[in-house]
Amino acid sequence: MLRRSETSPLDQTHSSLKKQKYSSSSSSSHCLTLLTLATISIQLLLLLLHSSRRSTSKPLPQDCNSGLVYVYDLPPYFNKDLIDDCDTLTPWRSLCDQLSNSGFGPKTTDLAGTIPDHLLSSWHTTDQFAAELIYHYRILSHPCRTTNPSHATAFYIPFYAGLAVGKHLWSPNSTAQDRDRDCSLLLNWLAKQESWNQSNGQDHFIVLGRITWDFRRAKDSDWGSSFLFMPAMRHVTRLLLERSPWDKRDVGIPYPTGFHPTTPGEVRDWQSFVLSQNRSTLFSFAGSARARFTDDFRGLLMKECEQAEEQCRSVSCMADGQCIGGGGSALSLFLNSAFCLQPRGDSFTRRSMFDCIVAGAIPVMFWRRSAYEQYEWYLPMGEEKEKEWSVFVDRRKVRRGVVRVKEVLEGIEEEKVRRMREKVVELIPKLVYSAGRGYMEDAVDVALNGLFRRVEDRRRSRSREVDKPGGGGTFAWFGAA
Repeated sequence: MLRRSETSPLDQTHSSLKKQKYSSSSSSSHCLTLLTLATISIQLLLLLLHSSRRSTSKPLPQDCNSGLVYVYDLPPYFNKDLIDDCDTLTPWRSLCDQLSNSGFGPKTTDLAGTIPDHLLSSWHTTDQFAAELIYHYRILSHPCRTTNPSHATAFYIPFYAGLAVGKHLWSPNSTAQDRDRDCSLLLNWLAKQESWNQSNGQDHFIVLGRITWDFRRAKDSDWGSSFLFMPAMRHVTRLLLERSPWDKRDVGIPYPTGFHPTTPGEVRDWQSFVLSQNRSTLFSFAGSARARFTDDFRGLLMKECEQAEEQCRSVSCMADGQCIGGGGSALSLFLNSAFCLQPRGDSFTRRSMFDCIVAGAIPVMFWRRSAYEQYEWYLPMGEEKEKEWSVFVDRRKVRRGVVRVKEVLEGIEEEKVRRMREKVVELIPKLVYSAGRGYMEDAVDVALNGLFRRVEDRRRSRSREVDKPGGGGTFAWFGAA
């Protein structure tokens, strides 16, 4: 009897195919496992590398989410050399003392007995035109400064144009070319900088420690420099003590006062001090008449002050800030006054308004361009908000004798005066320039945050413009040419 083979050819073939299929499946599974492990390893390696970079790079400061500022390292000719020549910046006196101490000036020596002893060190004899130095000092040490231009939101040009132009303003032999020379040299230097050329200067800003009209000469026989009319300046944001209400590139900044706190505690102590003052005088005026002006409004106010007798006091203050008269210093005068009169001076704005606010007195305005159209980054604007911290009196009615300032101020209820004073004192921290580094938001911080917003708004606007048909162009970087 024939025996059946244990494995037929068909069985052998089937068995062989099963082995091959198993071997192929096993090999594919093994390759897939290896590929998965390799992918995970690469991802882990990339994660570790990324974490390493993050741990070794300098993190952004906690409060710099709005942006970072880059400070150009200009040749000393444009800033330091001007300070070194402080004896020659004006024809009648040296500015070396006033411009010392990074622009804050020397410590005051005549306020003992007027303010608390522990706050004396916060007060300086500061020149009203020292903003260029103060901003330079503050921004160099600012936590939101970057030394890498590729990380910057805004670019600061630390050219002391106010000092460079100012030294020629009263020189009898200066020419229009003298007043423009340093400004032109600065723009020539900037034209060689990569960051400038990338944006045509539209993310750049400069601090000018004078009023805008000192830089807007239309023809050679006019006053001042033509700096702001130079083509290269057409996109640059300018921080000035007084802006042109018709130029959106101008931004008004506070005049420097003598109060430069170093800690938040000093500010709070000062606010408590001015709120606690017994203000025995209804209103006051610090300044001098302008006899050379026809129908001088200042002179009219000084006469009304005299007629108000004990309800008004005044001191005569010169251009250099020195005040004389029965009222003592301007600070002492304002500390004892409920209101302070702020008529225009040689221009529409005055440092006195900021001295008044820092002292806790309520400013009385006669020109809208003296404050309401100047400092929108710093003061509450809009008719109703303006009434919270100031009084506006129509000067034309005062001239005609229809309105008397004394009667207007007497008509404000005591409770409203109290609320207004509290609002004024609330404004102080953002109107002063800190001499310290661990300080609450001061005037420089307000300016930087405003600049960062402006740059980002322009960028967003430019992005929308580029998305439109025909958008773009040679000078189209986040703004029109």
